[in-house]
Amino acid sequence: MKRTDCRLIVFAKAPIPGEVKTRLLPLLDAETAAALYEELVLHCLSTAVEAEVGPVDLWCASSKDHPFFIRCCERFPIERCQQTSGDIGRRMAHAFHAALEKADSALLMGSDCPSLTCADLKEARRCLRLNNHAVIGPAEDGGYVLLGLRQCDPKLFEGISWGTESVLEETRERLRRLGWHWHELPERWDVDRPEDVRRLVSEGYLGQKAICSRLSDDVAFSFQKGP
Repeated sequence: MKRTDCRLIVFAKAPIPGEVKTRLLPLLDAETAAALYEELVLHCLSTAVEAEVGPVDLWCASSKDHPFFIRCCERFPIERCQQTSGDIGRRMAHAFHAALEKADSALLMGSDCPSLTCADLKEARRCLRLNNHAVIGPAEDGGYVLLGLRQCDPKLFEGISWGTESVLEETRERLRRLGWHWHELPERWDVDRPEDVRRLVSEGYLGQKAICSRLSDDVAFSFQKGP
């Protein structure tokens, strides 16, 4: 396989009701939350392909052979890869190691951040070309929505309090310990909480009608009306 300048990693879970976007369940039922997650993944893949920063790898959990992932590969020119076991840090380290065997740099983006743009991805690649060791896309909730690397060290992912508001700062501290130079992109938001769904709809990221059609009349009305 010919070595490329950059590869783009997308992490996604199989959209199984009750196993994805569970923090939205107080607002949405399990089936609607899973359907919303599918839309988020498709939006993410569309952005990843449109950005044209490099080949796109869809890293799947639990099985890359889930019908949804197969449909994704039929719709987009992407490659399916199987996530390894372990916590999110171990899985990201594994994906970065695999990508950097094929490319000079790699970008990893989550599948639930519709505010991340093609321009963000292009800027991240540019920053890595400028000899930064890493680039981070901060999230409003204290995590990050994108991480780009020119080299991978497992220490970057070890001992992080995943799922908490301290992820970003702990990652910065790991980068300092490694002596790496990094650049940070503008802060973005992802879809984790019920209030994020209202924002998603009101700002029209995925098309209001497509989402509202899957919600109950009362919930859709509350989204459109606002707080």
